[in-house]
Amino acid sequence: MLNLSNVTVRLGGRTILDGATAALPPGSRVGLIGRNGAGKSTLVRVIAGLLEPDGGSADMPRGARLGYIAQEAPAGDATPFETVLAADTERAALMAESETCEDPDRLGDLYERLIAIDAYTAPARAAGILVGLGFDEEMQGRPLDSFSGGWKMRVALAALLFSQPDLLLLDEPSNHLDLEAVMWLEDFLRGYKATIVVVSHERDFLNNVVDHILHLQNGKITLYPGGYDAFERQRAERMAQLAAAKANQDAQRAKLQDYVARNSARASTAKQAQSRAKMLAKMQPIAELANDPSLSFGFPNPSELRPPLITLDLASVGYAEVPILKRLNLRVDPDDRIALLGRNGNGKTTLARLLAAQLAPMEGAMNASGKMKVGYFTQYQVEELDADDTPLEHMTRTMKGATPAAVRAQLGRFGFSGDKATGKVGKMSGGEKARLALALITRDAPHLLILDEPTNHLDVDAREALVQALNDYTGAVVLVSHDRHMLELTADRLVLVDGGTARDFDGSLDDYIAFVLAGDPAKAGGAKAKRDKKAAAAQKERDSQLKKAIREIEAETAALNERRSALDRAMFDPSGAEPSLKGLAMSELMKRRADVQEKLDAAEARWLEASEALEGVSA
Repeated sequence: MLNLSNVTVRLGGRTILDGATAALPPGSRVGLIGRNGAGKSTLVRVIAGLLEPDGGSADMPRGARLGYIAQEAPAGDATPFETVLAADTERAALMAESETCEDPDRLGDLYERLIAIDAYTAPARAAGILVGLGFDEEMQGRPLDSFSGGWKMRVALAALLFSQPDLLLLDEPSNHLDLEAVMWLEDFLRGYKATIVVVSHERDFLNNVVDHILHLQNGKITLYPGGYDAFERQRAERMAQLAAAKANQDAQRAKLQDYVARNSARASTAKQAQSRAKMLAKMQPIAELANDPSLSFGFPNPSELRPPLITLDLASVGYAEVPILKRLNLRVDPDDRIALLGRNGNGKTTLARLLAAQLAPMEGAMNASGKMKVGYFTQYQVEELDADDTPLEHMTRTMKGATPAAVRAQLGRFGFSGDKATGKVGKMSGGEKARLALALITRDAPHLLILDEPTNHLDVDAREALVQALNDYTGAVVLVSHDRHMLELTADRLVLVDGGTARDFDGSLDDYIAFVLAGDPAKAGGAKAKRDKKAAAAQKERDSQLKKAIREIEAETAALNERRSALDRAMFDPSGAEPSLKGLAMSELMKRRADVQEKLDAAEARWLEASEALEGVSA
């Protein structure tokens, strides 16, 4: 189906792909893996025809259709449902022609082709894909521009899946998905009949979806049969063989060097020594396994605090005076490892921000230990790093008053030693930026780590290193992640955020997966339907309240703008001032205008917060 033949790509004077060669079997599901910066996205762009290689080629059968998500998310007034339906361009063209065609013979051909491509079930298929990716009926009918960037990328993914290409290219498709949508995507891809090439760093996703692993390393690609665990076993065997071969070569090298040193000066053995010296010079060194600093995570352990760290007692929390979560009863102890479960938009991030004291409870009580320090990681922190500064400058600013040695030590825990500490952030990979953000939030040895999707920019090996670091860390952890492997290895307590509240989930992660996928009907049938209905009603009520709050703020803003304009007229044209403002001193007018401006700024801030909450950006 896809033949990669001696593909070579050089970018900026550096060889990214060096004669990469592999033949992918027809209908295979291939996981493309490799370290960050190895060239996976470059290879995908070559396959997609977006990048011309310097040498070699990527060939598919003539007429085969390729599907790939562009970097730009869809936008405009079209709805997600309309956008997905339009992705099947043949169906859209045939449907449009059938509506205006007057030739009976041509019309018959059109209907025959529409039936052949199953065109009349397309709306149901499109809606089913959107539901699987988290779009309820109301969301499917909203304009694209009302969604955040992450939700727009879900629409792009839905459109690509709906178009059913012969070769489906997916570059980290789970990055914008929650755990529930990832599970749905796995199930969809397992049933996909054509060839798939997917770039992913999620071990469980690869094990559940792919039947081959294409490993990219040092510009070369190697195809392995099986999922990720099978690849790991084969790679471990090769690494063991490599280590043994290197140890054997080192012993041979030492023996030859000793012989040459002892016999070069003696005439009777000089010829033999010279021969061995030539052997030594020709011996190609076996590469030693690199000590990769990008695998370095070291969370400083906190001082001991008596439990509990945090208690929530019938607490409510939300935005713009509209609660997202209510009646929260939750306790966090120093040794807790908590995973927050639930679909995006249900309030996981809202709860995380409450625990991090970024939001205050609207009702009820939240009690926290006075000595507790919290480290809170989000993707926004990665995006807000100053590209022109270095890790050393970032950490020096953050650790005010700390000695240079202490600053360097904290950076060193996360692999930023030597030149790594003084390189520009703008030239760092996404994984390096994530490590720097983690280094910054843990600078003062927090008692509680709250990590919201910490793995999005990390490759498989870096994720394993992060898991190990979390398991070595002695403080409490609250984790939001769609990476099941990480959740399974780090969390021992599951909290389900659903239906406008949060509560402990009684069961394992496997039980939760069965619950979501309804694999266990006794467990997931009627209870799940009832819960979904209740959650939908709660979400609808919250949306209604938020929309009402936004309308009220907009009316308040309009009135304040009119008042500010009246004050401006009174200040610059006293003769045209309103009767209530005539005769007032300039100082009084300026004071009143400042008061109005302060209220206007506050109203605009509330409007922005409420709008983001409505879009699900902050929930």
